[in-house]
Amino acid sequence: MRIVITGSKGQLGAALIAAYSHDERLEIDLPEYDITRLDIVDAIVAFQPELIIHGAALTNVDGCEADPALAYRVNAIGTRNLALAAARADCPLIYISTDYVFDGAKGSPYWETDAPNPLSVYGATKLAGEQLVRELAPKHYVTRIAWLYGQSPRNFCQTVLRLARERGEMTMVTDEEGSPTYALDVAAALQRLAPTGAYGTYHLTNRGVCSRYAWACAILELAGLSHVPVHAAQGYVRAARVPKRVELANAFGEAIGITMRPWREALADYLGTLGQG
Repeated sequence: MRIVITGSKGQLGAALIAAYSHDERLEIDLPEYDITRLDIVDAIVAFQPELIIHGAALTNVDGCEADPALAYRVNAIGTRNLALAAARADCPLIYISTDYVFDGAKGSPYWETDAPNPLSVYGATKLAGEQLVRELAPKHYVTRIAWLYGQSPRNFCQTVLRLARERGEMTMVTDEEGSPTYALDVAAALQRLAPTGAYGTYHLTNRGVCSRYAWACAILELAGLSHVPVHAAQGYVRAARVPKRVELANAFGEAIGITMRPWREALADYLGTLGQG
């Protein structure tokens, strides 16, 4: 298969490259390719793709608040260009969205059909990307993920391990809850979803929710570092407003046989790849 992967240098991009290692790929990321330029459409169409997975985004949530114009250019205009390319190539487009399109006030799991209400520039621009994909790419999968980690030195898990090593203690918030999600699990789910033709919106996170505090404690426990103290805190001040609790129900995925394992099980596997489990 001929597949385009945007954000190929990121955590999900690396997992997708591994998942599609035997396929012919066009790997798109800066500085070689700029998705905000309209000429990216011609470059993708010339490749004659059979599938596009669009994971490139400006994901620095607080950074998006500082530069909303850049966030809109990357997350909305860049996504429009990918949707145009998919339409011209007449191929499916998988768009990677986020749990931050919701405000976290529901009090129960969010269904794929629940109305979004983003609190931040990041969430609003990712929602704009969703809307553009639905408008412009007839063959689309909008997939929402959350709290992603994978093979990268810059993610929450690596930060926790670094703080344990360098400081011997840390402080984490208890009033922000979500679903830690392993990039390899997302890549495997997308690989199963892509050929189904069951276009629409999907929630693809590892099962269960926890706070940042509980996630950090689990990382240390599974890495054999339970002796490192984690101090609980609330009300961390940051530039962006983030949802307090988002659990994404995977109803549509489960209906076609695509399930995600519990987050602690996935975390244990990930730490094992680092020699920490």
